[in-house]
Amino acid sequence: MHGVSSSNRDDSRSTTESDLSHKLQLAAFRRQSRMAVRKTSQLVPENTVSGNALTIVVAIMCFLACLTLGAVTLVRDAASDWQTDILREITIQVRPIEGVDTAAEAAKAATVARLFRGVASAEVISQEESARLLEPWLGTGLDLGDLPVPRLIVVQLSDPSIVDLDALSRRLAAQVRGATLDDHRGWTNRLQTMARVTVMVGVLILCLVLVATVLSVVFATRGAMAGNRDVVSVLHFVGAEDGFIAREFQRHFLLLGLKGGLAGAAIAALLFAGLGLILAPSIGGAEGDQVSALFGSFAVGPVAYFGALAIAFVIAMMTAATSRLTVYRYLSETD
Repeated sequence: MHGVSSSNRDDSRSTTESDLSHKLQLAAFRRQSRMAVRKTSQLVPENTVSGNALTIVVAIMCFLACLTLGAVTLVRDAASDWQTDILREITIQVRPIEGVDTAAEAAKAATVARLFRGVASAEVISQEESARLLEPWLGTGLDLGDLPVPRLIVVQLSDPSIVDLDALSRRLAAQVRGATLDDHRGWTNRLQTMARVTVMVGVLILCLVLVATVLSVVFATRGAMAGNRDVVSVLHFVGAEDGFIAREFQRHFLLLGLKGGLAGAAIAALLFAGLGLILAPSIGGAEGDQVSALFGSFAVGPVAYFGALAIAFVIAMMTAATSRLTVYRYLSETD
């Protein structure tokens, strides 16, 4: 009896000690979980090296996206201006023919063009002006009288939509010897093709930038969760909803993406404004003629500035959404 009683007391003592140890562990566990919930900043630490690096990456990606948008806008506007100028101007060439007065035929071609419906003016280019046009290729001091250079007539159209260019070409061929009409349709088609290709390339670059941003956020989110695995595990184990944990990461990365996106957009906007101010004084000079011919006044317009702001917010929203989805996937993998 005495041995049995002693054994029971030992078992009871062992059970009591086990319960006490379990209660102490549970109390410590609950205290740790309450501290984790109370100090949500520990869940996603602020001002970490990885967070700052991701902010810089987002700023760079946003800057590249805004730069691409500005370049596409600039080229598109320039192509539109070129196309408008080309459509409102056509050229008539009168080739020299032996025994024929080329000057008289050029004047006749200008008269025929002026009488045509939809034509605003038709001016014959003088030989001096023709020589200046040929100077970049043939040099100065040319005597065009010894060369078979055609006479040019520049025709300005008041309304390109009502001008029947085919009928004008036939009338010139019938009434003016050596006359041909150049309506620049080939150039117009090339400009339209170039504008479409430029837009497609710009959209492709924007997609690549957004994909790179998403991948960077995925890696940064997983790194942040791995660095705070203990706190996340405690919250997840004591019954914290996945949405609570996901919202903390989403808030953190939304602010991070917004900060980086606005920084990149601001730098791009300053670059656009700075280039416009730097190049504006030289547009009127001889060295700026080619730049002016290609890009006009080198002004990207309000579309690029508002587009840069929109890109910053889009990247911020993508950063937040990507981090939220990554958290849900990470938590489902740990279950």
